[in-house]
Amino acid sequence: MSAELGHFALILALGVALLQWGVPLIGWRRRDARLLAFGASAAHAQFLCVLVAYACLTYAFVTKDFSLAYVAENDHTRLPLFYRVTAVWGAHEGSLLLWVLILSGWTVAVSVFNRRLPLEMGALVLSVLGAISVGFYLFILLTSSPFDRLYPVPTEGHDLNPILQDPGLALHPPVLYMGYVGFSVAFAFAIAALIGGRLDGAWARWTRPWTVTAWMFLTLGITFGSWWAYKELGWGGWWFWDPVENASFMPWLAGTALIHSLAVTEKRGLLKSWTVLLAILAFSLSLLGTFLVRSGVLVSVHAFASDPTRGLFVLGLIGVVVGGALALYAWRAPRLSAYGELNLLSREGLLLFNNVFLVCAAGVVLLGTLYPLVLDALGLGKISVGPPYFDSVFVPLIVPLILLVGLAATVPWKRARLAESLRRLRMPAAAALAVGLTLPLAIQGRTTLVAVAGTLLGVWAAGTAVQDLWRRVRSKADWRAGLTSVPRAAWGMNLAHIGLGVWAIGVACVTSFGAEKDVRLAPGAHAELGGYTFVFQGEREAAGPNYTAQQGSVLVEREGTTVARLYPQKRLYASQGTVITEAAIHPGPFGDLYVSLGEGYDDGSWSLRLYDKPMVRWIWLGGVLMFLGGGLAASDRRYRLARALERRSAQAAEATAA
Repeated sequence: MSAELGHFALILALGVALLQWGVPLIGWRRRDARLLAFGASAAHAQFLCVLVAYACLTYAFVTKDFSLAYVAENDHTRLPLFYRVTAVWGAHEGSLLLWVLILSGWTVAVSVFNRRLPLEMGALVLSVLGAISVGFYLFILLTSSPFDRLYPVPTEGHDLNPILQDPGLALHPPVLYMGYVGFSVAFAFAIAALIGGRLDGAWARWTRPWTVTAWMFLTLGITFGSWWAYKELGWGGWWFWDPVENASFMPWLAGTALIHSLAVTEKRGLLKSWTVLLAILAFSLSLLGTFLVRSGVLVSVHAFASDPTRGLFVLGLIGVVVGGALALYAWRAPRLSAYGELNLLSREGLLLFNNVFLVCAAGVVLLGTLYPLVLDALGLGKISVGPPYFDSVFVPLIVPLILLVGLAATVPWKRARLAESLRRLRMPAAAALAVGLTLPLAIQGRTTLVAVAGTLLGVWAAGTAVQDLWRRVRSKADWRAGLTSVPRAAWGMNLAHIGLGVWAIGVACVTSFGAEKDVRLAPGAHAELGGYTFVFQGEREAAGPNYTAQQGSVLVEREGTTVARLYPQKRLYASQGTVITEAAIHPGPFGDLYVSLGEGYDDGSWSLRLYDKPMVRWIWLGGVLMFLGGGLAASDRRYRLARALERRSAQAAEATAA
């Protein structure tokens, strides 16, 4: 009966979400405190219902209940227990259940941590989140239930997609969804502000930590996805501009712009309408990503190919949410006027330019992703938009963006003195020039324009961040006092900018110096690549819990010294008759050696693909640093203190009015 219990729990969650949506709105209209407070209780009840449903589906996978169609499609008696648990979100229906579980978790978090908000604002935020939840519960119950029964019951399952049988699957989707879904909170705050008519610095302070938290999880999710594709797909790439990769990258770009715009609204009370629009845009792009992944319009290793009914439902949901939000925005726009001077040579002025480049970057990615789909839908033919397009239009936008990151870190709010700003830029500019010219030579013994430019930009972003921290620390008489006086938000901002710099250096070096070679080697034969000698020592049979494999052995040497022994595999998953390549990687702080096994021949030789990937791990290190920086910024103590003070002020005002 676990399936029936799970299905009933989802129906109950839908009912609770409807109440969470409607009751606080009625309370807001009537100014009824009891009805306004109902949203928090409903949020907890909704989370409990979804948790029960998710536990029921997990139990069905663990116990191999093939009477459920979803379990029969994605489980197998020989599938290891770890992958049975991760298979819960390995396909469309289960991943959608994970989505609503995370959405309900975000809702509970808002109800718990925002108790110090004015009661009306908190209630409106929970109401908007309840409305979003209703849409997704209907999506599951009407088109995508994971609890549908199957008759007759098969004795064996079809098995989880072999490509997804990797530890990266345990990290990538849940973390990515934390970011995707987290932007619904920023969206809810924006809609609540439009409804309530309060859009000021206090609103920006309430919204900013939630937005940063969602952004940091999306950053980590994209980083995990890049790392998983690199190690699992066997082609040695870390980003391919796949449409589903772009589906997560577009809300990341919009979310990055939103974080910086919120900073301007909080500090200066400017860009209010633009900030609200960015909050709507970030969540809209998250919903668009859901459509791309779940509509069946894309063929991708990341996508859930589904029937068109699901795509139409998501498209309708996007239309209702985005259309309703923009209509409300247009109605309330006259109230969003901001009064104040915006000097272009100031931090807020440079952050505005930062926003322009980020939104333009999101726009060109959106165009490249949707244009082939629109042409195909209109019957105008099929085209492929790949890396050449994205590299040619995205790079010219990212270069000035990184320059602006460094500039904005050195100038004050309101108005900057040009001479003072240029003086502050001398040290990071000199360091960037020196390291940009020498680091590629030191690591590779040669250089290219791309390597110099990328390293220069990376050191520029990191150097200006370090300089900003140093200036804050030395402003105190004692360095210990200086360290403790720097707020977490400043540490987090600068750590994220250092991460951006590390990422830029990694991208520049692996793009400039990465090398690959396809070879056919008999046992004992060798090939040269990047100063390394790869000796093929033969192959043998190997076996895993639910697969058999041909495992090659490759000895890697440099100048007669053994560097690594690599064991790439060609795995056969008998349940599906699927053969996949499991690459062997020798990781290092300054580069990876990567070998994937191809086809075997009658004479005992094998085809192999060899890669030398200098600095590739700096790309993911940069992502992790940005994630950590986001965590520090979101946990800044001043946000909690500000909420407490504002709640007390609101209560005092209400008492005075009474």
